[in-house]
Parts: sequence; structure tokens; C-alpha cells
Amino acid sequence: MRVLVTVAVALLAWPGWAQDVTSARYDEPTTRYPHGVLGDTIEHGALVMQTADGRAIRVVLPESRVFEDTEPRLFDVDQDGEREVIVVESDAALGARLSIYDPNGLVASNDFIGQSNRWLAPAGVGAADLDGDGRIEFAFVDRPHLAKTLRIYEFHDGALQLEGSFKGVTNHRIGERDIAGGIRVCGDAPEVIVADASWTDVVAIRWDGQTFDATRLGRHQGRADFNSAMACK
Repeated sequence: MRVLVTVAVALLAWPGWAQDVTSARYDEPTTRYPHGVLGDTIEHGALVMQTADGRAIRVVLPESRVFEDTEPRLFDVDQDGEREVIVVESDAALGARLSIYDPNGLVASNDFIGQSNRWLAPAGVGAADLDGDGRIEFAFVDRPHLAKTLRIYEFHDGALQLEGSFKGVTNHRIGERDIAGGIRVCGDAPEVIVADASWTDVVAIRWDGQTFDATRLGRHQGRADFNSAMACK
């Protein structure tokens, strides 16, 4: 199933167009996927990327898909000095997947969850070198209302490869407009900040490439507790 990519050129076209994405937003609001996990049934059918050389790149999804997400996330995934865009993309029959786009189109994605109305919630920007191996990992909670499982994928050889899974955590409740926690660096390694499955405690999770290390940071009473954790307090 093809995704349509269109380009609007705001400057003269030079032989070597810059690929750095300076901003991104969702467009073409739609109710064609009535899941409503983020508080209403309005999702988006298009992604608009602005590049450093003035181009506007529009990615238009097929009618069977939407961007089911809070906002696009910019990150230099392949570490070439130019940012890509990380999004949550959902299929009417197959549920959500994490997708990475650049001005040329889809860069990589994991598999769709496999069932309609099944979603995933990225941890903040969703990306960091979590294990110190020089490659970028992606962290998200797979089905934060059901499976409550943290997944770690690594971007390697142009693809997303599953590295590890940690059960019993979440970062979103049905109807919330935002996603709690994220990825912080307070010491010698990044940590993923989530809640335990019952929303009792805020938890910091480290991944060293082989094993997970989870530390309970304190009781969860609201977003202020996540904000404190993200600020290393």
C-alpha cells in the first residue's frame, strides 16, 4: 500500500537539497479511525515536514491509515546530522506501529500490532542511545492499557530490530491527551521514565543491551511526579 509524498518548493532547487527536518506537524484531520484513545475520534491523514532549505514535504496516508499520535517527534535517527520524524501510525485492521519518515518517505517501521484499536505510546521523543553502543534505540509502551509492555527497538542497517521487552509498565490512560514520562539522562546513562502497571509508582528503567534495571522513584499522584522525575529531582 503506497504512501503519497508531495513536495512544495519554497526556494530555488539546488543540486544537493538539505534533508534536515526543522519542524513537522500533522494535517488533514479525520474521523475515519474512531478509536478515540487520545480523548476524541479526530486523528490525522497527513504529515507535513519543513526542511532546512525551505521545502514543505507532505506525506499523505492511504484511507485505511491515520497518524494516531500527540505530535511528530524530530530526531537524528541515522546520526548523519539531519533529523528524521518519528510518528505513531495506525491501520484500520492492524492497529499501530512506530514509523520513521524523512523527506524521501518512510525510512523504517516496526510491524503493526496486528489488531484494530491497539495502540502504542512512545517514551517522550522516543529515541536515544540507551545502551551506549553508538546506535539509536527506540522506546515505547506497547498497548499501555492492555499489554503494558516496554519495547526497545534498535535502528540498525536501515531497519528497526526488537532488542528487548519489559512487562508491567505504562505511560498512558485512555482519554489522556498527552503521554507521561519520557527518556531522561540524569547520570551516566539514559533512563526511560514510566509508571508501574497500576499507576502506583513512577519507575526509571535502564537498558544495557542485554538486561533491564528498574528503579522505583516514588509514588505516583499525577503529572507533577513525572515532571520531577524527568527533571532529575
